[in-house]
Amino acid sequence: MAQNRRKKNKDLSKKIAEERIVILFELAEQNFKTHPERTKRYVELARAIGMRYRVRLTRDQKRRICKHCYSYLVPGNNCRVRLNDSMVQTTCFECGRLSRYPYYERPENE
Repeated sequence: MAQNRRKKNKDLSKKIAEERIVILFELAEQNFKTHPERTKRYVELARAIGMRYRVRLTRDQKRRICKHCYSYLVPGNNCRVRLNDSMVQTTCFECGRLSRYPYYERPENE
């Protein structure tokens, strides 16, 4: 009985953690223009919550964070996005580092 309750609490904790991470990313997006220093803190908190509750960030969330300095990336403002061959290159203006990830062309039937 205690095992079942523990599992329910764990599942509930993970669900709450995912919701908090989504909220933090929304706040980062809203406050980027007015308070850019806050966005880095929001990203730090989202990463800490994810690590604490072992919740993975989604692919879109990961690509909005610089993997080197953990700043919130907004294309055109603090990062540059380029398409080279089959790679997307994102250059962070805060630390100057380059992140690459692949992209695939969608089939025409979709």
